Parts: sequence; C-alpha cells; structure tokens
Amino acid sequence: MTEPSPSAPDPTAPPNPGGAPPAGTGAAPLGSSPRPTVPVTRRATLVATLVSVLLILAIYFGSRMLRDFDSALIPYAVATIFLAFGVAYRYTVWVSAPGARRLFTKGWGSLFSAENFRKAPTALPKMIATYLGFQKFLGARSHARWAAHQLIFWGCILAAAITFPLTWGWFTFTSSTGSGPGYEMRVWGIKVLGYDSSSLIGWLMFHGLDVAAVLVIPGASYFLYRRMKDRGAMTGQRFAYDLVPLIALIVISVTGLLLTFSSIFLHGGGYEFLALLHMVSVVFTLIYIPFGKFFHIVQRPAAVGMQLFKYTARQKDEVFHCRRCNTPIDTAPYVENLEATMRDLKLDFAEWAEYCPRCKRELRGNAYLSHVKKGFK
Repeated sequence: MTEPSPSAPDPTAPPNPGGAPPAGTGAAPLGSSPRPTVPVTRRATLVATLVSVLLILAIYFGSRMLRDFDSALIPYAVATIFLAFGVAYRYTVWVSAPGARRLFTKGWGSLFSAENFRKAPTALPKMIATYLGFQKFLGARSHARWAAHQLIFWGCILAAAITFPLTWGWFTFTSSTGSGPGYEMRVWGIKVLGYDSSSLIGWLMFHGLDVAAVLVIPGASYFLYRRMKDRGAMTGQRFAYDLVPLIALIVISVTGLLLTFSSIFLHGGGYEFLALLHMVSVVFTLIYIPFGKFFHIVQRPAAVGMQLFKYTARQKDEVFHCRRCNTPIDTAPYVENLEATMRDLKLDFAEWAEYCPRCKRELRGNAYLSHVKKGFK
C-alpha cells in the first residue's frame, strides 16, 4: 500500500464541511464556475452575433431571396435567430471555464481524431447511437425514465426537423395540379418528392407535427408527474428550471393537436386563438432554451467525445488504479485530465482523484474521528 505524495492532501486532516475551499486559496466552491470576465463576455457576444448573422443569411439565400419565405412565420423565424444567439453566447461562455474547456478540447479532439477512427472505426457511430440517440445510460437508472426521455427526445427531433426548415423557407409544399391531390416537396426550390395527399406518405407529411406531439405529451407528462410525487425529485427542483420546460412542451403539443382538431372537426372554429397561443408558447420555449434546462441538449455532443476519449484509452489498457487499495478507478488520461482541471480551478485537493470512492470515504472518516471526534470510539 502506497502513501499519498507530499503534494496530496493529508488524509488525517479534518474534513472541510460543506466542501468550501480553504481560506486564502481564492478557489470557487464546488459546483460553481468562475464568473465570466469582461473579455469572455465580449467574445461570447461577438460569436453569438456572427452566428445570428450567418443564420439570417442562410434564411435569406435558402428561401431563394425570401421568395419561399412565409411571412406568417416571421415570429418563429425571429425566435430561431434569438435561439441561435443565445446558444452561441452561452456555449462560448461555458467553454471558457477551465473544466468545460478541457471537456470541450478533449471531447471534440477525440471526435475528429484520425488515429481514433483508424483504431476503432465503429466506436464513434456506436456511441452516437447508444449515448446520444438511445441514451442507454438512462436505462440503468430507470426503464420508465428512459422510455419517457426517448419519447420526448424523438418527438422534439421530429418537430425540429419539420419546423425549422419550414420556418426558414427551405422546405415548401405546393400542389402540382393547383387543387391537389398531388403535391410536391421542394428543398431550396428543387423538387425532391412528389406524393398523393391521400396516401400514407401524404398523411405523414401533413401530420408529422401531430405525431411528434403524441410522442412528447406522455413523456413530458411522466416527468411532470414524477416531479410532483417523487420526494427525491421534489427536494431540489426549481419551478423555472425543472417544471417550466415540461409545461412548455405539453402546451406546445396540446395546442398543436387542437389546431388539427379545429381544422378537421370544428371547421376552423377557434383556430385563430389556438394559433396565437401555439405561436406564443413556441416562441417562448425557443428563447428559453439557451438559458434553461434544455441547454444540456447542446452540451451533450461534447460528452460523447469524452466517452470516446475514455474508450480509446481503455483500448490501450491505460487504466489508473487507486493509490491506496489498487482498485481500478478510470482511464489514466481521464484522471490526469480531472486533476489538471481541479488545479486550473485552484482546488487544492486534486490528488484525491487518485483514490477510489471507498478509500476517499475511509480517509475522510478517519480524519473526522482523529480530529473532530478525537478520542471517540
């Protein structure tokens, strides 16, 4: 059994209640990120502005100089521009923090590594499918949560794939005969598909958003019910952060279905009010995404890159063992990356990453008995 290096924290030292950093170290509390400085804010604003301008140009040229742009969809288009600005701004600020910057660098470096692709060509597609697409890691926690998350995920993906191109004028659907039932789907003015509105393909084309709503409603309702009944979920939840996104998804989906119900069964009765309510809920949600819980959707691809980073290290047998009991902890590059991040944050206990969870608990317990409860048996 080896002892900690001189630079490691003294295992016999009294624990630091609450995880606060030692006085005078200038370290931020655990779980917090350094406050963005003015240069970071300025850089994030410039990046966000550039992304917004590029999107505006993409809308202009993608809709063939606005010839295919539907003026009734202007509020949605404006909301997507604000969405692009917010996502680019917050992502830039996020990757400016030491921990996120290392995650970003290592993750995306692994994603675009020619060496990784050569040694494990199937690893990246597999991880995209299992970790990003089907999110198998959620199944280990709860099958019900996994199923609900899948319903929300694929429903939102389907809705975004339909709504965004239509809003930007990239996709258009026109009658090939003037009165139907034949229709044409055009992308950037180029015909890519012709179909009969009475066929299955035609039905799916006209009701794709309804299908997405049917997927989202049960998934969002499950999580909303869980957050109202589960004590563990209720303890740390916040209304604006945890409940508002679920309510917004349900409102968008229900009002979207009611629009279809109104047009088919009510001959358009109440359609204008429902359309306004639906538009307000969609615009609010799009603007909310960069600043709420949905931002993890943007962060997730970087986490896939980190999983690939750890996978390739395991293939090289670069496994780090606990310095106290020799139990495998994680890959050596991952532990080194974690220690470097903690040093960047000026957390003076980076070497604790070299111990397994059980040894950490034992060392902290011994320190507590030796100092806080000295003489207690």
